[in-house]
Amino acid sequence: MDTDHADPADLAVLRAAFDVEAGEPPLGWDAVRAFEAEHGVVLPEPYRTFVAEVCDGSRSGPPDFGLVPLADLPADWGKGRPRRILALPFPLTEVWAWEDDPRPEEEIDPVLERVFDHGSIVLGADGCGMYWHLVVSGPHRGHVWQITGEGAAPFGAEFGFTTGSSGFAGWVRHWATGRPWFDVP
Repeated sequence: MDTDHADPADLAVLRAAFDVEAGEPPLGWDAVRAFEAEHGVVLPEPYRTFVAEVCDGSRSGPPDFGLVPLADLPADWGKGRPRRILALPFPLTEVWAWEDDPRPEEEIDPVLERVFDHGSIVLGADGCGMYWHLVVSGPHRGHVWQITGEGAAPFGAEFGFTTGSSGFAGWVRHWATGRPWFDVP
């Protein structure tokens, strides 16, 4: 997974997977650079090129309720949440099921807030509080994570839950082939 250079083959997969007519027009490079400067991050490739040149969100999915535009959040994200700080590192590098974590809430809650609001952009939702995030800062930069009310897990074959490749293009490719997100028995 190369997060610094857009692979033409990955961009071809992305163009084929999304119905650009069902999406927002691409942002263009000036708008992408302005977003990055405002938030103190550089978006990982090929997502960066995708929103600059292909489209900025699409109702054609993935995920189930579509890919939200770069600066937006899903409709069910909730009001009154803390300000999202993309430049602070995403805090996880492995699966965490906080609903099973024996620590007291006062220890879990500050970390949980960072999981939802630091170091990632929200790609969209699969409903019922299941969100897909693209990590934009920290050790897992470029990886896609599913974050729910119960826990968080990275997407990619090396993590053991799926046969799909890591990163935005691998996540989209997996969805485009019609396989379930977590297809490892």
